[in-house]
Amino acid sequence: MSADPKSVKVHKTSGAGMDIEWKDGHRSSYSFVYLRDACPCALCNEEREKDGREPGNPMKPIAGALPMFKALARPTEVEPVGKYAIRFTWNDGHQHGIFSWEYLREFCPCQECASNRSVRGLAEDMKMHDAKKKPN
Repeated sequence: MSADPKSVKVHKTSGAGMDIEWKDGHRSSYSFVYLRDACPCALCNEEREKDGREPGNPMKPIAGALPMFKALARPTEVEPVGKYAIRFTWNDGHQHGIFSWEYLREFCPCQECASNRSVRGLAEDMKMHDAKKKPN
């Protein structure tokens, strides 16, 4: 699995998201909503952990709360960060997340990658469960 992009296309004007072709031939397509929900900054990561969400998963609705209109996430600015990452300034004013190529590849939203993450997560859960069962 390569975390080195061959090409990166950000469709800022159309709002279609971002496409990455990786050097190993894999292709990833990210919607801007997915990317905003996957922001790797400390604040967003802490919020996801509180809710038990994976990067890219939307916030869970609050029971009994009326749904509020929220504009779809779109970047107002996009900039490279060295040769290792990309940063977005979002239409909600947020701009703290630096999306490394490694992070983007790890959380590729395609079905194959999502399935692989689920399998890895189950394997890790089983290891932790087995470790708890071992006598000291």
